[in-house]
Amino acid sequence: MKKLFIVLVLALAACTFQTKHRGYVFPEDLETKVANVKTTAQLQDEIGDPQARTIYGDEVWIYYSAEENMRGPFPNTFDDKTVLLAWVKGGRVLKTKILHDDDLKDIKMAKGETDIPAAIELNALEEMFNNIGRFSPAGLGQ
Repeated sequence: MKKLFIVLVLALAACTFQTKHRGYVFPEDLETKVANVKTTAQLQDEIGDPQARTIYGDEVWIYYSAEENMRGPFPNTFDDKTVLLAWVKGGRVLKTKILHDDDLKDIKMAKGETDIPAAIELNALEEMFNNIGRFSPAGLGQ
């Protein structure tokens, strides 16, 4: 009976219930704050610098926020996803759009790895010998 109790306690100890915030912490009144923004300086004061900017086509600043839920041995889930898109030209904000969970598509990650063209694949022994002479000993100042 004691062994069963110890196993149950250890199993429960391994099951953590934790939520972490990923990305920006948007204010509660995001829609009203963004509606009044006319310049990029105002947007940076209200929200901050964007996580990403587009490099092709229209310049769009992208902000992302999500709650990551960790439930022990089960896969992590993401809730309360929010994306703020701001179309920018010069120092002006032309248009903004806020997307929530229902507006975003669920994307499933493919299993496995993507091959990299012209990548050099080394085994563990080759990796070890490849690193010989690359690093200087500590304290030599090189």
